Amino acid sequence: MRPVRSPPSRFIRAAVVASLRHGDATLDSTARTLRVSSRTLQRRLAVMGTTYNQMLSEVRLSIACRLLADSRKRLSDIAKSLGYTNASSFSRNFSRLMKVQPVIYRQQQRARKHALACQKTGPIHP
Repeated sequence: MRPVRSPPSRFIRAAVVASLRHGDATLDSTARTLRVSSRTLQRRLAVMGTTYNQMLSEVRLSIACRLLADSRKRLSDIAKSLGYTNASSFSRNFSRLMKVQPVIYRQQQRARKHALACQKTGPIHP
């Protein structure tokens, strides 16, 4: 019997992202996307030293950071796209993980991008 190889974590992450896009980021839907059973997915994640909820949280946080930094979407729209029930639960979770409120994070990222853009163009001399 041939050993079954686990998909790399990037494939599992991609399946989690796909599940989020479809509005059904559950273990079962992600397992279906990967064409494995829920239990098999749990075992593979355990081998990687994580759980489905941890991976979902990491993916949500990564997407949230990108959306906050690179878009003008409202917090409620970001929360909805990430599967949160409301903007308040999204804000609480983001603040807990990042130690900063989403609105403040967005402001910091915009200020950082502005500073980098200014550095690239150099000082303006009259």
